[in-house]
Amino acid sequence: MGGIMGVANRNGCRTDLFYGVDYHSHLGTRRAGMATFNTEEEVFCRSIHSLEQSYFRTKFEKELPKFKGDLGIGVISDTDPQPIVINSHLGKFSIVSVAHVTNLPALEKKLLDKGVHFGELSSGKTNQTELIALLINSCDTFIDGINHVFDLIEGSASILILTPDRIIAARDRLGRTPIVVGHKDGAYAFATESTVFPNLGYEHIRDLGPGEIASITTDTFEVLQAPENDMQICSFLWVYYGFPTSTYEGRNVEEVRFQSGYEMGKTDTTKVDCACGIPDSGVGMALGYAAGHNVPYMRCISKYTPTWPRSFTPGEQSMRNLVAKMKLIPNSAMLKGKKALFCDDSIVRGTQLNDNVSVLYSKGAKEVHMRIACPPLIYGCRYIGFTSSKSDMELLTRRIIEQLEGDANKNLELYAKTDSPQYNAMVEKIREKFGLTSLKFNTIETLVKAIGLPKCKICTHCFDGSSRFGCKCHQ
Repeated sequence: MGGIMGVANRNGCRTDLFYGVDYHSHLGTRRAGMATFNTEEEVFCRSIHSLEQSYFRTKFEKELPKFKGDLGIGVISDTDPQPIVINSHLGKFSIVSVAHVTNLPALEKKLLDKGVHFGELSSGKTNQTELIALLINSCDTFIDGINHVFDLIEGSASILILTPDRIIAARDRLGRTPIVVGHKDGAYAFATESTVFPNLGYEHIRDLGPGEIASITTDTFEVLQAPENDMQICSFLWVYYGFPTSTYEGRNVEEVRFQSGYEMGKTDTTKVDCACGIPDSGVGMALGYAAGHNVPYMRCISKYTPTWPRSFTPGEQSMRNLVAKMKLIPNSAMLKGKKALFCDDSIVRGTQLNDNVSVLYSKGAKEVHMRIACPPLIYGCRYIGFTSSKSDMELLTRRIIEQLEGDANKNLELYAKTDSPQYNAMVEKIREKFGLTSLKFNTIETLVKAIGLPKCKICTHCFDGSSRFGCKCHQ
């Protein structure tokens, strides 16, 4: 996915920017970048580094002294190198984005046919943030340019633009990804995650609405374009992406995870000895499940974080698979003889389950039950690309459906319907594949109830293939 941070601080932005971007590191694994504007010298300072082999802090800490100025933006990117620095008829500016532009080739051809050239190729492909910048440049103002981007792209884009005198933020037109606003004396900030604010002394004052455009200086926050009514914020922010202390649309991530687990535990009739969360995003759900099911929460498995922080950091898939196994360490003392129930955020490809379930039995578990925080992922994401899959066939559910139907695309709406014969057959096949004692997925209804927003304002496409607009609730 990725995360963005913008800081306007009259006492200098670099410290808040550095720590603020670092606090977004859980959102991306490929690259990070920062840019500031030095008013005295009237120059942009920019730096971009790979994160595939090291942490954000180790890459940028030694460079901090060069980031002078009161205004700065940064990004943790799962896509292309950012920020981009542009000199155009709109003036000099730097830009970052959290975006997934699915029609990029068509837009690229359209611009090339007009004589526009691209200078930022990444792995031989057009940099989508540069594409966004060029679309903005084709208009007379930043606001017109941002709306031009919203009109043309398929997918999503939330944007920060650093100019010599302000930072402009634009949240995706349907609000698929968040932008939150923070304030403290002499400073304003934009961020993807509200988690960045408390330790930096900012108060989370509001969220930008879908399609809203706003700007900050060290002393001002100004709305440049009012928000839209329709929203399709990604439900996976609460299930997986979001840090536990972050809040979107007034709903805290850990609170949602706990509540969804509580509802599931309250209605589950399975007899187990304890509940355990698969770290990190399964912990909140497991705590809720334990409370709802009236069983103790136990740390039967822990994540070794000092050297294995992420399962997807290495560039090679084989190494990612190895890390997925190596980072989770079972505790045989807690597992021995237990009917243990584990909560996890999702099943995408099934790599982690494939490597760890047999280990849990070998370490003494009598039974291994699994509860998943979201419904089965039936459809690949078209809007923020959270599965990183090049094909729907990378989804475990599609491979199971192909086994059952002979066609991975057949009767998808029936497999997405909770408790239909097709749904139950698919879940049973997954249970058998991993040797689980039992397997249950959360329902869309329970997830939506836990999030606390009207369903039509939440994107559930990956679960049921739907996108709903025109909701009249809470407008």
